[in-house]
Amino acid sequence: MNKTSAIRKPISIGVLTTGIVLMVGALIIDITGIKFGARGAMLIIGLLAALYGLYHFPSQKYHRGIVYFIFLFPLVFAFAVTVIIPLVLGVGYSFTDWTGIKITKFVGLANYSSMFHDPAFLWSVLITFLFVILNIIMVNLIGFALALLCTSAIKGTGFFRAAYFLPNLIGGIVLGYIWQFVFNNVLIQMTKTSFLANTETAMLGIIIVYIWQYAGYIMLIYITGLTQVPKDVIEAASIDGANSKQVLFHVRIPLIMPTITICTFLTLTSAFKQFDVNMALTNGTGSVDGFLGGYLANGTQMLALNIYNTAISKNSYAVGQAKAVLFFIILAAVSLIQVRTMNSKEVEL
Repeated sequence: MNKTSAIRKPISIGVLTTGIVLMVGALIIDITGIKFGARGAMLIIGLLAALYGLYHFPSQKYHRGIVYFIFLFPLVFAFAVTVIIPLVLGVGYSFTDWTGIKITKFVGLANYSSMFHDPAFLWSVLITFLFVILNIIMVNLIGFALALLCTSAIKGTGFFRAAYFLPNLIGGIVLGYIWQFVFNNVLIQMTKTSFLANTETAMLGIIIVYIWQYAGYIMLIYITGLTQVPKDVIEAASIDGANSKQVLFHVRIPLIMPTITICTFLTLTSAFKQFDVNMALTNGTGSVDGFLGGYLANGTQMLALNIYNTAISKNSYAVGQAKAVLFFIILAAVSLIQVRTMNSKEVEL
């Protein structure tokens, strides 16, 4: 070890140790509730000091790994703080009587039992699954059809691509209010009744808005897949006597199966998490009579909105958290099944 390294090592260790002490101290102050206004500054200074000391640690063997860790740390830290830690805490809260502020006792599976005895929740699960199935089919079919149109030889394909993608740039809440105006003030002139007046047509309205918003986004992904199909393969199929329909179903579609897998996955997860359009368009209202022998006033309330209303409107955070945990399990399981199924199709083709 040279003289410079001998000097740098204790300095870097000292800075690293100081940074760790500052971060731990700031966290202890925050957890214990001690009134100290500079705890945020302590945490930031401690973090920067720890990273600085780690970066300048004189180790030739591990220095490259340390540099990689420092550059990855912001992303990993943000992911842990916003996803991993809330997920773990949320699972724990679902077994307590958490009020959003404090916990007084452990209740076990009582929250889960409560939600399975709630007809409104079971109805929201049912209509969410129906919504997802319909939208996976419709969004992908329409998106693929638009992609075929926008990769054809017609003029103005750039304009059509931009026009079809534009609805995806509008926020869900704004989109919901725009279409609420259309349903209640424009279409009512033709149909004499609003689409949102009863549960069946209100759900149809939500599906229409979702397809209108998301089909253009899926179209762009399909366009990417279609443009990557080798032209010589298509030409060879045409020379062999295949017509346009045979080329589409036996050449182009099999070659873009990875793209179809991605689009199906994106549509699946997005449809399951539908919240903003549902809230802005109907806010879950709609009468349902006879479901599990009772009457429901929230006939268009899908799963994400049901969880929100349980926690916020009913001030039942623990039950809402239990529903959110179940929602996560359902979404993860369905997504894994879908990806594995589509991947097996890719191998077969």
